Amino acid sequence: MFDHEMRDAADRVLQACRRRGLKVVTAESCTGGLIAATLTAIAGSSDVVERAFVTYANEAKREMLGVPWDALLGHGAVSEPVARAMAAGALARSAADIAVSVTGVAGPGGGSPDKPVGLVHLAAVRAGHDPVVERHVFPGDRDAIRRVSVLTALAMLAALAER
Repeated sequence: MFDHEMRDAADRVLQACRRRGLKVVTAESCTGGLIAATLTAIAGSSDVVERAFVTYANEAKREMLGVPWDALLGHGAVSEPVARAMAAGALARSAADIAVSVTGVAGPGGGSPDKPVGLVHLAAVRAGHDPVVERHVFPGDRDAIRRVSVLTALAMLAALAER
């Protein structure tokens, strides 16, 4: 189910977190839990993965992660402010030290001129540090967009854990 590149990226996160005693939480929308699934596909990941939130609907983002309505209504679910709020909310609502969030338009529908299919906003934050935020427009079909979103999120987690 998970290719070598995904497994290697997940293993890098897990090893970096173990070396520093860090726990991870994920907050996912367009990836639907694939970041957490990739991490937990590695045996023994329970010593690092604290929990995961799959908040596909706006109401779930609000209820589970505390994403403000003004961010959702003012900027839309696929936006930097929402990605930032998702990561911050996941960190605040867990016992984790490091969080990553992803929200985007995986397609094939749902895109617009302002928010095309492939647009993905990611945020990663480590307790006590400033968040890292990325915006991408990834090419490909739904599966390709979700896969590269997972790889990007894992790279962001690894970079924060290795600081």
